[in-house]
Amino acid sequence: MNKIYGSAAEALEGVLSDGMLIAAGGFGLCGIPELLLQAIKENGAKDLTFASNNAGVDDFGIGILLQSRQVKKMISSYVGENAEFMRQYLSGELELEFNPQGTLAERMRAGGAGIPGFYTKTGVGTQIAEGKEVKQFHGEDYILEEGIFADLSIVKAWKADDTGNLVFRKTARNFNPPAAMCGKVCIVEVEEIVPRGSLDPDHIHLPGIYVHRIIQGEHEKRIEKVTTRKREDA
Repeated sequence: MNKIYGSAAEALEGVLSDGMLIAAGGFGLCGIPELLLQAIKENGAKDLTFASNNAGVDDFGIGILLQSRQVKKMISSYVGENAEFMRQYLSGELELEFNPQGTLAERMRAGGAGIPGFYTKTGVGTQIAEGKEVKQFHGEDYILEEGIFADLSIVKAWKADDTGNLVFRKTARNFNPPAAMCGKVCIVEVEEIVPRGSLDPDHIHLPGIYVHRIIQGEHEKRIEKVTTRKREDA
């Protein structure tokens, strides 16, 4: 089975549709599937729900889909740095489901493991717990959170072989693996495709069983906030 496609648009063909729930990897602007997000914008699919740690910035990442009004709802833990997101949310144009960061990651991982729900102390006694089942374990309250079962997963990895075994770099490993696991179809964009057998099995972060389609491309690697200091004299 050939998993390698020539472009993001080709990889999304026959998969993308209006009203989908899409799990997207990335942490801030690190490790986001920027090529696939651009292809989704060009496709024009609308009324999309995204489960993602972040909403990108105004002109990058999921932010470009907010600008084109293709996103109906965000399931996120951090939505700063995005003025258009704020405008749409405050005006009632965009639905938002806030999740604590660890809870969101576990909801994705649980979905990938076939677990429909789990109990956590995170959010007990706060607005996060409103409307959710509460159960006691060892005399303490826990709230029920549901696993995320996405229609599509889009992620970015550093390396892949042709079977879809993936290696992530540093912070990109935070949300990409659980996001990849929870989709019915998983499409990954990578910086490099290496020969089969060249990846050390102990260094593979996600096995190819989760990956259906792969593209290789050039990435911008944008930095959210560039902070510099004056070089000290030698």
